Amino acid sequence: MTARDDILAGRTSLGIELGSTRIKACLVGEDATTVLAVGAHDWESRLENGHWTYGLDDVERGVQAAYAAVVADAHDRYGVRPETFGAIGVSAMMHGYLAFDANGELLVPFRTWRDTTTGVAAAELTALFGVNIPLRWSIAHLHQAVVDAEPHVPRIASLTTLAGHVHRRLTGESVLGVGDASGMFPIDAATGDYDERMLAAYDALADGRLPTTLRALLPAVLPAGAPAGALTADGAAYLDPAGGLRPGVPLCPPEGDAGTGMVATNSVSPRTGNVSAGTSIFAMVVLERALAEAHDEIDLVTTPAGDPVAMVHCNNGASELAAWAALFVRFAEASHRPIEPDAAFEVLFREAIEGEADAGGVVAFNHLAGEPIACLVEGRPLLVRLPGSSFTLANVMRAQLYGVFGTLALGMRVLHDEGVSLDRMFAHGGMFRTAGVAQRFLAAALGAPVAVGDLAAEGGAWGIAVLASYLRHAGERGLGEYLDAHVFAAASLSVIEPEPEDVAGFAAYLDRYRAALAIEAAAVDSLNTRTPS
Repeated sequence: MTARDDILAGRTSLGIELGSTRIKACLVGEDATTVLAVGAHDWESRLENGHWTYGLDDVERGVQAAYAAVVADAHDRYGVRPETFGAIGVSAMMHGYLAFDANGELLVPFRTWRDTTTGVAAAELTALFGVNIPLRWSIAHLHQAVVDAEPHVPRIASLTTLAGHVHRRLTGESVLGVGDASGMFPIDAATGDYDERMLAAYDALADGRLPTTLRALLPAVLPAGAPAGALTADGAAYLDPAGGLRPGVPLCPPEGDAGTGMVATNSVSPRTGNVSAGTSIFAMVVLERALAEAHDEIDLVTTPAGDPVAMVHCNNGASELAAWAALFVRFAEASHRPIEPDAAFEVLFREAIEGEADAGGVVAFNHLAGEPIACLVEGRPLLVRLPGSSFTLANVMRAQLYGVFGTLALGMRVLHDEGVSLDRMFAHGGMFRTAGVAQRFLAAALGAPVAVGDLAAEGGAWGIAVLASYLRHAGERGLGEYLDAHVFAAASLSVIEPEPEDVAGFAAYLDRYRAALAIEAAAVDSLNTRTPS
């Protein structure tokens, strides 16, 4: 069978992931390791009235653009346009707040994971449940709206995530994969569903301020491999307004980007984990046992199969690093020696290798937005050094790369102190494309081997396509077995062990970084985003 045959017969799986800066679509063949076509659409969040948001019209246009691009790519490669698929999956950035009324109308603009406006609610819920409830979780957003007595609260009929919203537009079903659901409300590992004790505790806390019970507002929870509805005629038109897509395609449970990252890196078994670096950066570590106590730095979520995961999530990832690279690209352009952005990254990353192990006393903060782990309600990117620091390009770039991993390392130290062990961390994201640089520094930051592989090149869009393909195999074996046997059996991995000199150098850097967080806090107070009157 050829790829063209797979497309014509609908033996393919389509994954769509809505990331923070790009919506990607990935089409795989009957063999999920074979990527047949890809498409993408760029977009950006906006800060409006104190909340980070995307318009739902932008969601619709972006999904349609990414879908049209993947269909066009398939046509360019194989001369045919897909009219159906074996399965479809939708993934998106987790958490946030999408509240709808009984008619399906959005009550307030989408509030994303990047919001840090829920401090009062998160603290109250953490104390109530006895587990950490991060600022970005959906229940924190809901409770903050309840605490603030926002006018829309009595009209709420349903809550969901971004992936859940798109899935509902495609199928009419209000469901979530368990991994995505675990970023809305805590999951009971024994049942794979929302924690009943905590649901009851919240209903008592809300005390009539919501129109119904919390469970009635939340999507139903499904594990990987469970049927999650089929593409309706309206859903087909939503995805493909040109009319080329036929309804009836089965969909897998919608998942969060953390879960699809775990699938894309084969990190769903205990003692494995992955780091995803983009606009945000987060680490997922599959646990062998429950943690001894609750930690503000650690979220407890699940794999798409429902197994417990410790998540260290940082709001700020590689965006500030990209801004520095753009500065050098512009310098080259102004010098009449232009350089492509990818080439600039390559040069700057290679230069970082030549830097001192502790970055020569230079410290870089990548905080464009607030960072709960660092106790920062807003972001102020900074580059700090002592007068006697070795201020070289190599040290500045090593500090910038270390800075991407700084807040993450603070959270990972907590897991280390809990006795959590790692056999391997898998890294993915654009900053790992330059072989052996960011991967090496991450190994130093974690004190564990870090693997990078070619299969994760399409990231979460490929991960959700794999979960869609798993629909056909879920009755045969578990998700971990399926990934091992069908997807990663022949995968080629590059593994870097931590180098003692780098480990010691990063530890010294992190000590300075931790101490200098007071400078960051002062900058938030002193450098106000509002124009002085």
